[in-house]
Amino acid sequence: MARVRLKSCVVAAVLVLLIFVITTALKSLRPAGSVTGSPFGLGLLPHLSKMDKKDAETHVPEQVVVAEVPPAGVNRKSPGMETPGLDASLKNLPAPNYNLHAFYYTWYGNPQFDGKYIHWDHPVVPHWDPKVDAGYPKGRHSPPEDIGANFYPALGAYSSRDPSVVEAHMLQLRTAAVGVLALSWYPPGMKDDNGEPTDDIVPLVLDLALKYQLKVVFHIEPYKGRDAQSMFTNIKYIVEKYGNHPAFYRYKSSSGAPRPLFYIYDSYLVGPDEWAGLLKDTGHHSVRNTPYDGLFVALLVEEKHKNDILTAGFDGVYTYFATNGFTYGSSHSNWRSIKGFCDRNELLFIPSVGPGYMDTSIRPWNGQNTRHRINGKYYETALGAAVDVRADIISITSFNEWHEGTQIEKAIPKTAGKTVYQDYLPHKSDIYLEVTRKWSDIFVKEREKWLM
Repeated sequence: MARVRLKSCVVAAVLVLLIFVITTALKSLRPAGSVTGSPFGLGLLPHLSKMDKKDAETHVPEQVVVAEVPPAGVNRKSPGMETPGLDASLKNLPAPNYNLHAFYYTWYGNPQFDGKYIHWDHPVVPHWDPKVDAGYPKGRHSPPEDIGANFYPALGAYSSRDPSVVEAHMLQLRTAAVGVLALSWYPPGMKDDNGEPTDDIVPLVLDLALKYQLKVVFHIEPYKGRDAQSMFTNIKYIVEKYGNHPAFYRYKSSSGAPRPLFYIYDSYLVGPDEWAGLLKDTGHHSVRNTPYDGLFVALLVEEKHKNDILTAGFDGVYTYFATNGFTYGSSHSNWRSIKGFCDRNELLFIPSVGPGYMDTSIRPWNGQNTRHRINGKYYETALGAAVDVRADIISITSFNEWHEGTQIEKAIPKTAGKTVYQDYLPHKSDIYLEVTRKWSDIFVKEREKWLM
């Protein structure tokens, strides 16, 4: 009997050792960086519940497996071939509000997907006065621990090319009842000062937006050489390449057929006569009454820009900046007057609201423009102001502009060396998604009253 028991113990020990070896081997097959809790792992969706102090110190997101994502540009499914599991999960999410837009950025990169960090290593922007600038730090940030932002994303220093990240964003947007993402866009081969070209990411964004029943509108950045002729070429490119995608956004007004909508950032940098060449019927590069016609929305910064906007032939205005009082257009106290101006001239009014503003990680001398979140009160005040003036559409600055601290995307508490990042505590990481969802409901109900 003793020999039998000894033999059984030896067999059990061998089996335990074998299981350990197999488990270790399987772990080694995971992609680099995809260990449990890593923000860079493929197929992961962080799902952060309310954290206790221990959670806040470790910052390890819960691992959730998501559906496989096909390569960018490949249609996910034909109509009528939806995934039953996804359909069921969408039923538990709020309906997308297509009059609620969020500015969305795809300029982020990391070594796993891009070969290097992009934008997370943003340089410290020098002050224009050398004497003032002398008192502030210089150089670039050094990700992943040191990023060019005052808050730290729950997904880590992610890449906008990572399908699992884009899918996580679409789920967050849908959870917040946002119906449209306003995609920051440069023409093919062009980029911002700190990034790389991103037009090739558009198909991935469109495909995953469609999966979550969201729409995509283009937020055209001030690229080099932007004038009437190049704008006609680029609008034509967008409409021909992306216009037939089911997630491509069109605005349906009460006076006509649905038309594409384009936000034009820093539109005031181009003179009104040049814009008229694109936006007036008689313009030398007019899009009017062509297959590329649409609704073109100008950025209203100063009050004097009102007349320029009319002269140029724009179809609406937006205010973009999340800093109340920073510009004429971003000041809540001016929105009623701006709405009246728009109504008189048959223009769309799209005020921009944000949860706060903090860019001192990249502009350390700009503390006077910080707007603290006050546990969501700043955001709710802005949303209330936009609803009160009966905005046609409300735009959110932003979903993920991390450099300026305007994001509603999930963030986590984090300390890296001497850097203590801002966070959303005592609330959960999704507090600003929840606030957005709450005010989407209010906006929908108020619009129903206005349109009765």
